Amino acid sequence: MIGEEDPETDLDYLPVGALLGLLSFDLECSIWDLKSALGVVLDSIAYGDGKSRESSRPSELSNRAPKWGRRADNLRSPTIRNYLRNGQYLTLCGRFLGTRQFKAQAFSKPFDFAIHGPGIVNGIMELSPRAAELTTLLESRISNFYTNFQVDEIGRVVSVGDGIARVYGLNEIQAGEMVEFSSGVKGIALNLENENVGIVVFGSDTAIKEGDLVKRTGSIVDVPAGKAMLGRVVDALGVPIDGRGALSAHERRRVEVKAPGIIERKSVHEPMQTGLKAVDSLVPIGRGQRELIIGDRQTGKTAIAIDTILNQKQLNSKATSESETLYCVYVAIGQKRSTVAQLVQILSEANALEYSILVAATASDPAPLQFLAPYSGCAMGEYFRDNGMHALIIYDDLSKQAVAYRQMSLLLRRPPGREAFPGDVFYLHSRLLERAAKRSDQTGAGSLTALPVIETQAGDVSAYIPTNVISITDGQICLETELFYRGIRPAINVGLSVSRVGSAAQLKTMKQVCGSLKLELAQYREVAAFAQFGSDLDAATQALLNRGARLTEILKQPQYTPLPIEKQILVIYAAVNGFCDRMPLDKIAQYEKMILATVKPELLESLKASLTKEKKIEIDRFLKECALSII
Repeated sequence: MIGEEDPETDLDYLPVGALLGLLSFDLECSIWDLKSALGVVLDSIAYGDGKSRESSRPSELSNRAPKWGRRADNLRSPTIRNYLRNGQYLTLCGRFLGTRQFKAQAFSKPFDFAIHGPGIVNGIMELSPRAAELTTLLESRISNFYTNFQVDEIGRVVSVGDGIARVYGLNEIQAGEMVEFSSGVKGIALNLENENVGIVVFGSDTAIKEGDLVKRTGSIVDVPAGKAMLGRVVDALGVPIDGRGALSAHERRRVEVKAPGIIERKSVHEPMQTGLKAVDSLVPIGRGQRELIIGDRQTGKTAIAIDTILNQKQLNSKATSESETLYCVYVAIGQKRSTVAQLVQILSEANALEYSILVAATASDPAPLQFLAPYSGCAMGEYFRDNGMHALIIYDDLSKQAVAYRQMSLLLRRPPGREAFPGDVFYLHSRLLERAAKRSDQTGAGSLTALPVIETQAGDVSAYIPTNVISITDGQICLETELFYRGIRPAINVGLSVSRVGSAAQLKTMKQVCGSLKLELAQYREVAAFAQFGSDLDAATQALLNRGARLTEILKQPQYTPLPIEKQILVIYAAVNGFCDRMPLDKIAQYEKMILATVKPELLESLKASLTKEKKIEIDRFLKECALSII
């Protein structure tokens, strides 16, 4: 401390308030005049470098202030002491340590200045070396003063259990905001109540105890997105779980965003080919469409989705621009880890992982992560949609997401509704699936196609969740256990399956070829039900049964063997035009392999454009030769 006993104490340890006081005593001016003379802007000085409020009591300042000097009495004025011209407040801290003896030793020469208005406008200051040191030190201390204060709102855990934490004290928190517990675990605020906030925990709640601190992050949940994600396997928060290190450069996107508006959209008109004959011919899918895959367990729902991803390999390899490439996002919800590992291996072996992203919230993950995973995957797919590219997202499956959401809602004590699901379970899926869209040309012409999967119980498509998702989507592919066990795979029930907007996106040649296919199959199913009761059938009915059986056989397809669209057209053309009618059923697969192996590449390529009379004659001749060699 500087005083009569130790006048040479180092000034570095004095608070800013004390430095200002010392300098003002030497210059015999007020703090206001001193501020103007130095030309220093005092933005915010709170209690002098962390000193306590008690050290700056006005009574102490008044008692310690000297009684000499031309403007020394101004220090007692609360206006001069506390008010600055820019509206900030200055609290003089520390002690005014100036005494007559110290002044005599420290400052050698007074100076004259002219006062104009509230401060020094002009004048010459002739400072002693000690005063110059004070001035320099004061400028440095004020300019380096820490002003970037961070204010965190914190609360305390009242109770925790089953992945739900009740927190008291977060009065300003937003719905859906991320919070961080003192253990490092994150959570999301879902219930904002009068007494507390209901937070679902992203991870294990065993490390969270009653009384733990909870800090707001100020941000809504977001995940990484971009081309750096391609080929990676991540969890619901976008953290890599494939053991290949951190992600490279990427951007972050919120998981919950509004779907594109009406003006930003365009009707579906581009085909999204799955490589499956039964799908591309009977229930075609377009880019930007939402097509539901629904069926009991073990009926081949995931197989259709995986074949669709694999089929994009040969399409992407031929793509000449980004507008032709289709990126894939696969979201695994509530599946076994072994199933996800097997899927990664299948995609890797087919080199399909290079254009795919896998988001996995496995069965062992907490319910909040299974609830969040579809939204995280959708945010990653939206990156491509919003940047003029095309993406396909597969939710496998949304039934498990609804169950996870039901678990969270019941633990948060929200009122249950039908089948104990909360009242907003429809909104849970609608706000997710509405984000799949075909954008207009003005907004980049990108698209996001969704293939949600729903698992039914004993073929009951009229249950709560299946009917909800059927009403949201643009069509559904229905799979049946009976067909699956009869060897009809993919086990698509053509009568219940429909595509409401896909026909507009179907390839023109395919539309020409399979125009009568669905009608003939429907007639076949109707007649087949009666044919088993008697053998006395007329020739027309016998021909109908014969043709229907061969059409059903030709639509069968092994798993992981997607076909290019031109090969599908050729095979279906052969079946629809009767080239298989005289052929035994067990020879159909052999006939298909033969025509695909011997057809000319130029003929195949020309099928994409149109089907002219000349081309039909050439195709008929080729198919007849192949059929004769089989028969």
